[in-house]
Amino acid sequence: PKQDSLMDDDPEDLFAGATEEVSLDSPERDVLLSDGPSPAITPITPPTSVIAPRIGHITADFCFLNYEEEGGDSFDVHISVSDPEKVGDGMNAYMAYKVSTKTSLSVFKQRDFSVKRRFSDFLGLHSKLASKYLHIGYIVPPAPEKSIVGMTKVKVGKEDQSSNEFVEKRRSALERYLMRTVKHPILLKDPDVLQFLENSELPRAVNTQALSSAGILRMVNKAADAVNKMTIKMNESDAWFEEKQQHFENLDVQLRKLHASVESLVCHRKELSVNTAQFAKSAAMLGNSEDHTALSRALSQLAEVEEKIDQLHQDQANADFYLFSELLGDYVRLITGGSGDLELYFYFIFFRIRTWQKWQDSQVLLLKKREAEAKLQFTNKPDKLQQAKDEIKELEGKVQQGERDFEQISKIIRKEVGRFEKERVKDFKTIIVKYLESLVQTQQQLIKYWEAFLPEAKAIS
Repeated sequence: PKQDSLMDDDPEDLFAGATEEVSLDSPERDVLLSDGPSPAITPITPPTSVIAPRIGHITADFCFLNYEEEGGDSFDVHISVSDPEKVGDGMNAYMAYKVSTKTSLSVFKQRDFSVKRRFSDFLGLHSKLASKYLHIGYIVPPAPEKSIVGMTKVKVGKEDQSSNEFVEKRRSALERYLMRTVKHPILLKDPDVLQFLENSELPRAVNTQALSSAGILRMVNKAADAVNKMTIKMNESDAWFEEKQQHFENLDVQLRKLHASVESLVCHRKELSVNTAQFAKSAAMLGNSEDHTALSRALSQLAEVEEKIDQLHQDQANADFYLFSELLGDYVRLITGGSGDLELYFYFIFFRIRTWQKWQDSQVLLLKKREAEAKLQFTNKPDKLQQAKDEIKELEGKVQQGERDFEQISKIIRKEVGRFEKERVKDFKTIIVKYLESLVQTQQQLIKYWEAFLPEAKAIS
């Protein structure tokens, strides 16, 4: 789908200047690699390792936001979700997360503070925001999906790789959810958001159970039927909204395909890591059984190199997932809905038409009341005439208000779509650059490993 002019805040092609090939050993990229890994990735030990998106240590520094308020005053906000802690035992256990905020925004009482929150608190916040803002046209980021199976394993099982991955994925998703929420200039100043971030004590969230697949399907189908019925009655048609509906449908298809491809890539890298580890083990065993000293030493060194490469594959798989796959997944859930949320383009239609229908119903009722007033005047019933006039005056106010509401929600939706498109372009531009940096760093480290091994290989002859 073509981009609107409002998206062209950076009209230059990201790779327009890439007119010459730069080798891996060229000095041009020494600046990129000399100071360690990408800022989005926390280094691991040993410090010579270049790429290190290890589970539990991914940092989202791209979530550091700078705003400019309408008055021109700038402020910053950074939110991190960290230190997942299991509270309780058995099925009554839950995970508590530390939510830390650093900001210079005047609506907050402090500049640096933190609170403890559980997953249901996040769902409760999303429920409050959705009930207040969705129906008037504002985009509310979908809450992270609830996984009963994954959380059950954490509650009753021992800590293992699978449980640790689940906890880290959820922690990362909760952090991105909060950052997407505070990126919205309206949601940022909502009292429930401020209370969630600041208050140490929070009322227990209720009704946060995940909807079943059947329940979601029934809800969507019911809403779709309502929209279809209202669309038949709706005479007003705006080409911009029709174009945006098609835009989001196409975008959904494209993002889903790309997301599936990246998930396949993550699986491939994990399989490559497993195979590399098996090869390293076999090479080590072969080196221990070899009588030829130089060959034995070379095989042992090869095993060590393959073990390091195994770690690189694991780290790159994590970078594939946390830098790219999760971003795509977030936008897929935002557009097509998650945990029962209406699809983005669908709710644009649904709430706008519902507002239009309310306006039209008031007009129809006003027409009937005026006809009734005319009959009362014709039949000369003054006792009921005044009551009819009062009802007509009240309905005229409702009609005017309905027209204003329809114009307002149309205006808000247009603005929200523009903001959504700008944020999407910025997000993808930032993440793609970081992702490409991680790929370059991985290849650079591979070269270093093999160059260090080359003298051992040559020593065999």
